[in-house]
Amino acid sequence: MHIPESNGSAPWLARVLTIFPEMFPGPLGHSLAGKALEAGIWQLETLDIRSFASDKHRSVDDTPFGGGAGMVMRPDVISAAVEAARGHGGQEHTGPVIYLSPRGAPLTQERARALADSPGAILLCGRYEGVDQRALDRLEVEELSVGDYVLSGGELAAMILMDAVVRLLPGVMGNVETLSEESFEQSLLEYPLYTRPAVWEGMEVPEVLLSGHHERIRQWRQAQAEEITRARRPDLWARVEATRAGRRKQR
Repeated sequence: MHIPESNGSAPWLARVLTIFPEMFPGPLGHSLAGKALEAGIWQLETLDIRSFASDKHRSVDDTPFGGGAGMVMRPDVISAAVEAARGHGGQEHTGPVIYLSPRGAPLTQERARALADSPGAILLCGRYEGVDQRALDRLEVEELSVGDYVLSGGELAAMILMDAVVRLLPGVMGNVETLSEESFEQSLLEYPLYTRPAVWEGMEVPEVLLSGHHERIRQWRQAQAEEITRARRPDLWARVEATRAGRRKQR
């Protein structure tokens, strides 16, 4: 396994606001993300939202105005937690405050790469029915979604975001070329992959991949990526076609 090495720059800093700080680092403490954490390429800090509650019961939620099921996280508690995270430990955090929410904008490879180029992020993990809108508005919180489904809380979504970002940090991945060929880097899904044995249960590896002809292999992979994207993600394929049409107009 590639062992990440620190590039000497300030670590990418993730400050996570959650009522379950014991959930972290979780899977991020293993594999490349865990090695990068040990190497100081990135840094993880958790703050317990309950520690910013003002009552003896450490309440962070209350019933929603207007009625309805569930509870809503209080704006005063959330605001205090975020403001503390911005200056936690005397180290000012200038990165965006991101609330993991199913109604947020989709987390894309492009957004992950932009976050990897930033100092870090403050990640707000909601619970119950969500967070009071006033806190989100006053704090200018960015909402991001990891998919069109609902989780029990934002913690797993925050882990997904951090994993997507950390692997893009300099020094984490051993082969930079690998990153450029992954899904979504060119708005295309990745082409099929094969390894030894060349024949398995009667199924053979495509002949072109055994040819040693690099240009033919590149063309085959490109065609496969386009075919898979067209079939499985017409939304991405429409983006590819729009980009290509724009380039043709500029010629």
